[in-house]
Amino acid sequence: MARAEQRTRPPGPRGHWLTGNTPAYDDDRIGFLRRTHAEFGDVFAFDERTVFVIDPEVAHDVLARTNTDFLTELAPFDAQPDLGSAAAEAGAWMSARRTVWPGLNHTAAAAADARTVEILDELARPATTHEVDVLPLARAFTAYAVADYCFGRDAAGLPELLADNLDITEPFTASSYQFPAWLPLPRHRRFFRVHRHTVRTLTDLVRRRRGEPRPATPRDLLDFLLDADPAMPDGTVMATLRGILMGGHGIPAAAIVSIVRELALRPELVADLRAEAGDALPAARLPLAEAVVKEVLRLYPPVWLMTRTARTATTLADWSLNPGDEVLLNPYLIHRDPRWWERPDEFDPGRWLTGRPAPRMAYLPFGAGPRVCVGSALAMRQLTLTTSRLAQAYTVESSNAASAAPRFLGRLAPANLRAQLSPTGRCPMA
Repeated sequence: MARAEQRTRPPGPRGHWLTGNTPAYDDDRIGFLRRTHAEFGDVFAFDERTVFVIDPEVAHDVLARTNTDFLTELAPFDAQPDLGSAAAEAGAWMSARRTVWPGLNHTAAAAADARTVEILDELARPATTHEVDVLPLARAFTAYAVADYCFGRDAAGLPELLADNLDITEPFTASSYQFPAWLPLPRHRRFFRVHRHTVRTLTDLVRRRRGEPRPATPRDLLDFLLDADPAMPDGTVMATLRGILMGGHGIPAAAIVSIVRELALRPELVADLRAEAGDALPAARLPLAEAVVKEVLRLYPPVWLMTRTARTATTLADWSLNPGDEVLLNPYLIHRDPRWWERPDEFDPGRWLTGRPAPRMAYLPFGAGPRVCVGSALAMRQLTLTTSRLAQAYTVESSNAASAAPRFLGRLAPANLRAQLSPTGRCPMA
């Protein structure tokens, strides 16, 4: 009997009788999770439908069972999601992933290297004369870069559309209290308005391109998908590109802000990266630059929480879950756990240059399992190229890098970081 009772629900803080743990969590999210982890262990209940996981093996088990026992993030205010429809959508997405994957691997992404540097240099110009807020700059860069990669010459207007999509999700990350979608709140109306406009815009672009003569070789990811055999329906092409656009915008932008902060704090590291890059346009995936990116993603994973929803009655380690229960995996705390990492809170890119693999299952910047980030190769290539270029072409200075603490809302990034990028004049600008 004791064993059966134990399997019903993990332990966790009781919280307030009316509001539960939400106020304490929203007041200091990572502080609450650290305290609760220390008191209740690697798996703990937040409320009757939500469980947090800070155990790498349990996290990997959940990620490995995504699409079967678990589903990925659902709508931000879907209090009673249709799990059957979500499962069907997951199956369609997996088929699309298999088709799009070759268009996102390192070989395919290499064709965009020069264009990536060109976009970075163009958008960095306002920061060459005075300090600017780094997050809007990083978001603009990733929006233009991913829109260009996906749509090429037809990308005009898409960066602004991506910015609108990012704006409409932020109110849902600022508070754990959510309201039903049917309530006519301004944020709900704007969410649906922007969503409809996005779907229409992307669908029109897909249909227009399909009606044009096909080029001998794909010019961008849209061409790649339109050349698929068997042919993909327009709706599937649109949904696939929409997912890649959204994932390739806010997440890498947050990582770039953390990269800029580390470069501003570490002039010796910048000198080493500059020497590695040389005087020509930098190559992607240089060893030190890649190590810097990996270490930034370890200490400051933009996706610092990953949500999975139980599709059916299932288990989580020694505990039972009901359909619709949410499991929140925490890469941030896993990446900083001294059980898995030496000197876990120390920024040390050298740990990635030893030839030793990362601790087993304890490194999750892109997730794992069947829903591992489909654009991870493209993201790593863009981030390492950006790191090399920033060090090579600019002196990175910031008046508040030391005090710009991570903001645990939405995608993890230093809050209000400001920086100036002064051209070094020692290499050609794209």
